[in-house]
Parts: sequence; C-alpha cells; structure tokens
Amino acid sequence: MDRLGSRCPLPGYSRPSVLICFLILATSFLMYPMLRTLSLQLHSAITGSYLSGTHSIVFVNCPNEQIARDIARGILDKKLAASVNILPKTSSLFLWKGEIEEATEVLLLIKTKTSKVLMLSGFIRLVHPFEIPEVFSLPMDQGDVHYLKWLEEGMEED
Repeated sequence: MDRLGSRCPLPGYSRPSVLICFLILATSFLMYPMLRTLSLQLHSAITGSYLSGTHSIVFVNCPNEQIARDIARGILDKKLAASVNILPKTSSLFLWKGEIEEATEVLLLIKTKTSKVLMLSGFIRLVHPFEIPEVFSLPMDQGDVHYLKWLEEGMEED
C-alpha cells in the first residue's frame, strides 16, 4: 500500500513531471531566438551556404540628415550593423494623435544580422529624437555571398 501511495499524487499536488515539462517548455520558449541564431550559424558554417533570414535590412526615418548621420555613426561605432545608407528627402504622410501629418524625412537603410535587430532597435530608441521612432526590419532572402561575408566581418567584435 505504501508503494501504491508513493506513485499516486495526493489530490491538490501537481506531479513533478508536469512541473518539469512546464519548465522545459518555458525555457525553450524564452531561448528560442538564441537557439535559432546558433542553429542558423551552424548550418551556414557546415554547408557554406547562405541561409535566408540570417541578415536583415532595418528601416528608420529621421527628421533631418544631420541626425541621420549621427545615428548611423553610432550604429557603426557599436558594430550593430556593417552598412547604413542615408536616403534624403523622403516625403512622409502619417497619422499622429488623430491627425494626418506630413513631413520630409531622411530614411536610413541599415544592413545587419537578424540577431542584432533587437539591440539595434533599443539603441535607436535611446538616441532618436522622435517619441516613437519608425524602426522595422525585413529579412534578406538572398544576396551576394561575398557581400554577406563582408557584412559579417564588419560586425565582428574586436
């Protein structure tokens, strides 16, 4: 009877195996971005091929060219990207606080690793003058292997 009682949990107590499964599931969910990045790097290193989505292009609008240059230099100094294009005089129409607004802005096209997009976005929020800066990214599907290698090398830490 003692053996039977030790196998059957008492009412109101969850089984340890359910708790362990929950912890494993929660840990996997929280670590997914890092595990995905590591698996992409491993696949790319073994096969020597480019895996779609490893790099991204991040779009950021700035109010003028000087601010765009300052942000671009900060991004490159911190090695959050390897290349930034500054496209002047972008006309923007947008809704802001219930009103249609119109502005001339400067567009940044930032080439980076997809794994750095979150850090890049955080940096931009810190230095950008807009209350809510426009920051979004698109994964690169394909590209020249030599250019993509150059991107990687440009973001390597010293």
